[in-house]
Amino acid sequence: MNDGFSAFSFAHPWVLGLLVLLPILAVLKGRFGGTAGVTFSSTAPLASMGRRRRSRAGALLALLAHLALASLIIGLARPQLGRTLTRVQASGVDIMLVLDVSRSMLAEDFSIGNARANRLEAVKQVTEQFIRQRPNDRIGILAFAGRPYLVSPLTLDHDWLIQNLDRLRIGLVEDGTAIGSATAAAANRLKDKEAKTKLIVLLSDGDNNAGRVTPLTAAEAAKALGIRIYTIGAGTQGEAVPFPFQDPFGRTVYQDVNMEFNEDTLKQIADITSGQYFKATDTASLKRTFSEIDKMEKTKIEVEKTAEYRDLFQWFLMAGFVLLSAEVLLSQTVWKRLP
Repeated sequence: MNDGFSAFSFAHPWVLGLLVLLPILAVLKGRFGGTAGVTFSSTAPLASMGRRRRSRAGALLALLAHLALASLIIGLARPQLGRTLTRVQASGVDIMLVLDVSRSMLAEDFSIGNARANRLEAVKQVTEQFIRQRPNDRIGILAFAGRPYLVSPLTLDHDWLIQNLDRLRIGLVEDGTAIGSATAAAANRLKDKEAKTKLIVLLSDGDNNAGRVTPLTAAEAAKALGIRIYTIGAGTQGEAVPFPFQDPFGRTVYQDVNMEFNEDTLKQIADITSGQYFKATDTASLKRTFSEIDKMEKTKIEVEKTAEYRDLFQWFLMAGFVLLSAEVLLSQTVWKRLP
């Protein structure tokens, strides 16, 4: 919302066309002059005197008169300073991002730029882009491995949210894949919120093997709370992928490992809550997945614009009358012409 008046305009700009008449009047008055104070039977005796320029006093009086008329015309055009007040009301979406940080996310079948990257690093980069594209939504992050833990509650402070996302690491809790418990914990974070649309975006690369809540039970609970869940299966399935290990000397070595996960569970979670399942086998498809979710769940923005104006015509009218009064006063006193 604008705080001050800044836009200058005229309510009746067509009146300014009268300003064109002022130079015409000046030319006509200079050509024909005023009414003669003394009449001669012949001007021949004066011809030898040559043409004399208008006196300085006369020029100043004419200038005052023209300035007075110009000010009055500008005043009639009604100059004003205006501002437009814009109020944006966002019907936002509450989103909990539920990210798998189990050890399997160390598999390096994704890329960032031209460099190979593990699944978590690629997910963090794409998730940050998704967050920045939704400035009007409250977004929270919940991570999980053998159990879920809160990275950030729902917030509109997305810079702070991204800082917490950047600190996300593998190994902060015991290993495992507690999809059901993570889904239930995210639904619990959304249940008391008043947003019209509540979403969970659940990303995992494994099968549920930890936690006390089964994934389908958590999905049914989310459905009862009016929460829609989009699930993302991250990583290559059925193919050997580079995976880091520590050798006896503490060095990182890579072995090709065939990593499987249960897509059916993620599909069922999405189906139960009227969401959708996506498969992301590389960084490009992961970006497309988040882009599709962004398009499907658009925030409704209502923009209300009001205009306010401050009139300035009175100052121009006042200036016109002052100048006109000065011209009349000076012409009848200090610079009064002889009859």
